[in-house]
Amino acid sequence: MKSSTETLSPTRVKLTIEVPFEEFKPNLDKAYKSIGSQITVPGFRKGKVPAAIVDQRIGRAAVLDEALNSALPGWYNEALQQENLQPLGQPEIDLTKFNDGDDIEITAELDVRPTIELPELSGIEVEVEDAEVTDADIDEQLASLRERFATFTDVDRAAADGDSVTIDLSAAQKDGTPIEEAQASGLPYVVGKATMIEGLDEALIGLNKGESKTFETTLVGGDLAGQDVDVTVTLTEVKEQHLPEVDEEFVQMASEFDTVEELREDLRERLTRGKRMEQAAEARDLVLEQILDKAEVPLPETLVETELTARRDQVQQQLQFAGLTFEGYLEDQGQTADEFEAELERGVRDSIAAQFVLDQVVENNEFGIDDQELSEHIMRRAQESGQDPNQFIQHIMEHNHVPEMVGEVMRGKALASLVEGATVKDKSGNVLDLAGLRADGSVADAADAADAADEESAS
Repeated sequence: MKSSTETLSPTRVKLTIEVPFEEFKPNLDKAYKSIGSQITVPGFRKGKVPAAIVDQRIGRAAVLDEALNSALPGWYNEALQQENLQPLGQPEIDLTKFNDGDDIEITAELDVRPTIELPELSGIEVEVEDAEVTDADIDEQLASLRERFATFTDVDRAAADGDSVTIDLSAAQKDGTPIEEAQASGLPYVVGKATMIEGLDEALIGLNKGESKTFETTLVGGDLAGQDVDVTVTLTEVKEQHLPEVDEEFVQMASEFDTVEELREDLRERLTRGKRMEQAAEARDLVLEQILDKAEVPLPETLVETELTARRDQVQQQLQFAGLTFEGYLEDQGQTADEFEAELERGVRDSIAAQFVLDQVVENNEFGIDDQELSEHIMRRAQESGQDPNQFIQHIMEHNHVPEMVGEVMRGKALASLVEGATVKDKSGNVLDLAGLRADGSVADAADAADAADEESAS
């Protein structure tokens, strides 16, 4: 079998496949055997019907068609490997020469990733937020930790901000008709958290146990999403929150440290690591954005349309799951349908272009991947999805998602290399070295960085 390619556009090629008839004969023999096992001919056992009899009963053309349909996928995949092509969708296949006994010729037009000329990275400079951690940031973390260890006592007074209360809720339409699915009792709630219904906190503050209050709000979910309704809240229990003092006793109870200073220093280090990770993420986005602005990245329109359809379907499914309508979603976002569509298409085009750029970087640098890197990425994806790691691994194996996982790791390496090649400064003017940034936000020292570089070059 021979193959050749013709470039039709930067994102589309024509693949020509030539197969000698001699190489087609094994497929033809299998087709005769398959058809022969499906027909009954007196004097012959199933599967032992001679080819001449099959031709008489079924016709030679039918056998040729079955053999060709069976052989085509294998020829196509072999030609892709010969020409080192990675299709971006289904090909348009045309049987250009097919006469019984003669060599066979097939053409396939398919979308492929374009070759991209990347801009000079040394000329790219981006600015990210400072990684400064203030005492106020640490105090905020301490406040959250104190809330986790708070105690509550029953009080005989009106509800106040920060109280833990138990409430009953009942919603009704404006004509007084109760909304059946919006009735609840014994709900726990912390006043001031604003995590349930708009207007609830204002209704609760100053309310005594056993009292009720009705307020107007707008439903955000269900069949009546977007409608104004009346909600009656009844307060059944009030508990006052008591926060522990930040002293050594609290520190030793809530952490592995002995002193307040040690705990505060640990919080500072954790927050700093988080800020470094935020800097790296911001830098990656900004560097990639500049490269996309400077590079010419042609896109296959069929791929864009396919991805647009998939994104639209995803949005509709998410809205249905949340009990929202598309019209209500547009109203909440302050968008028209045309504005939504334009933003969606812009996002799809940017996403595809970014993937092409990163794949080009992978190809240019010949990045490698080892089993440990792939395993760590799969475990991280399982954690992000909230699934059991074993079930997640089983799913990606059964659905052949391993190449997708490999691609994600490789593009991650490509993006990291782009950031390393650019100049990244914080708002204070400091030049940042993000080459040694680990996944947890810590920075590798010089020896670790050298080891990592040696491992990368070896791979």
